[in-house]
Amino acid sequence: MERNQIIGFVLIFLILVGWSIINQPTQEEIQAAKEKQRLEQEAQSGSTADESVDTASGSLTSDKVSVEDLPDSLLLQQQAGQYGIFAGASLGESNTYTLENDVISITLSNKGGKIVDARLKEHQKVAADDKGNEIKSPLRLLEDERNKWNYVLDLGNLRINSEDLYFTAKQTGNEIAFKATTTTGGFVEQRYRLGEDYTLDYDLTVDGISNQLDREQPIVLEIDNYLDRLEKNVDYERRFSTVYFKPVSKDSKYCNCMKSDVKDVMDKEVEWVSFSNQFFNTSLISRSAPFDGVIASTEMYDKDQPDLKRASTVINMPFQGSSSETIAMALYVGPNEYRTLKQFDNDLEEIIPFGRSLFGDINRHLIRPFFNFLLGFINSKGIVIIVLIFLVKMAFYPLTYKMLHSQAKMGVLKPQLASLKNKFKDDAQRQQMETMKVYREYGVSPFGGCLPMLVQTPIWYALFRFFPASISFRQERFLWANDLSSYDALFYFPFEIPGLGSHLSLFTILWAITTVIYTFYNTRHMDMTANPAMKYVQYLMPLMFFFFFNKYASGLTCYMFFSQLFTVAQTILTKKFVFNDEKILAELNKQKAKPKKQNSFMQKLQEAQERQQKLQQQRTSAQKKKPAKR
Repeated sequence: MERNQIIGFVLIFLILVGWSIINQPTQEEIQAAKEKQRLEQEAQSGSTADESVDTASGSLTSDKVSVEDLPDSLLLQQQAGQYGIFAGASLGESNTYTLENDVISITLSNKGGKIVDARLKEHQKVAADDKGNEIKSPLRLLEDERNKWNYVLDLGNLRINSEDLYFTAKQTGNEIAFKATTTTGGFVEQRYRLGEDYTLDYDLTVDGISNQLDREQPIVLEIDNYLDRLEKNVDYERRFSTVYFKPVSKDSKYCNCMKSDVKDVMDKEVEWVSFSNQFFNTSLISRSAPFDGVIASTEMYDKDQPDLKRASTVINMPFQGSSSETIAMALYVGPNEYRTLKQFDNDLEEIIPFGRSLFGDINRHLIRPFFNFLLGFINSKGIVIIVLIFLVKMAFYPLTYKMLHSQAKMGVLKPQLASLKNKFKDDAQRQQMETMKVYREYGVSPFGGCLPMLVQTPIWYALFRFFPASISFRQERFLWANDLSSYDALFYFPFEIPGLGSHLSLFTILWAITTVIYTFYNTRHMDMTANPAMKYVQYLMPLMFFFFFNKYASGLTCYMFFSQLFTVAQTILTKKFVFNDEKILAELNKQKAKPKKQNSFMQKLQEAQERQQKLQQQRTSAQKKKPAKR
């Protein structure tokens, strides 16, 4: 090796040694690095300190080095590895703030910049103890510590969760802004403004960080809402509690109320999402632009759990990537009052489970406004129910009259039909044919009593959905019922009977009794020898429905009981004072004398019966001709 090469290698070696000596860390820097490594290892293992017991004093001591004791520069450096430009916002202290008006008090936390409690001042939560006594307490929404309100910001190699950040709060009256500032001068801000009702203006502002975000990934809002029990009747509260959402230009949708469910509409724009109990909801409504997609889900809990369900959504925010962008929204945290929700003009009122299609329309546009009209004159909701029954019964009385008139005609014809029964007692088919012939001769329809019931069925079913869905009846007393939106309990059992529950509803008992009495009175003259089972089946139906309605809203069972009373009164008074058997018989004879124009359906029915009768006669004749077996 040449002399110059040897000198060159020596110089390079000396330079490297000198460079390593100059850049060698100080003892303080070595200690700080070791401490950083230890903290990271403890964070990964779930331990934050090595604790030991002082055997001399018996006290608990700790070798933990507080995060606050570390130099600010090292602390930010440590947090930067996990939070990037939001390292500064990852450190702080949790504080709460209050926005309040006459109807609601909302508590918010700067940790995550979210609502942690909403107390509705004009409403109370109600539960029942083992003896059935009602226990009332303040009604609160969004108070569960497990609830989530978390924005996910994707910074490429980092995923930032807003629930981990400490926002700087600035409150002016009933407006508060939570701001998380980045090390680059940008920020994320959540701003809440509470008006005079249950609605908050809510804005999300993203400023100066769009170039840091992964443009392939949306800003996502994750929400978990543990729906608490707020009503005494847990069964129906669970049935009417779920997540609703409304795709743009489509009808609102919801997760299955009876089981855990997931609905994915990430391919559709969505106007709002709503977490709804039976009578209260928390809704997030888009204003500046629809949400870019939603995944909604519910997880059902067992009956012995303190919560009804866990309702969740994943929402893609309509963020366009501008350098400074505000997404305007609204938050509604309050009761399911139809008029209030209707004012949003986005079909949010459809979360009230009045029913879909025809029955929902009847409730929303007929029964509800008419009921509210009556409330303008009558203070008692129970009295309004009775007045509503009277008006409905009077409106349908022409149909009831036709039904009773048809029954009266059949009653007058009963002797003639009895003679046919004796004449053809061995031929049931011939007996039926002759009976139908008599009906045609006298212009009597055996189905005449069915039409009024069919016409009233939509109204009845609409009311079936109206009472447990309308907050107007919640905790309203009438007679012995403490709450017209829940069951009325005559007494409680010390155990639960499957299908019946642990109580007996007095309104349901009275309805079942009056139904049995009405059935007996209305059918006592009917001939059921052709089908004896019907004599007993008609009494089994009230018993079967008793099990179903025993746990239903007492507003409905109250309606059913008094409606049945009105029906019994109408029937007895009409048959006693309106109808006259002699006049009806004269009317029937006059009808019999008229020439008959048989319609094609009745003609085909008669021909089919005649063919069937001939076929039966042939079979009987062939049976008689067979030689007897020896």
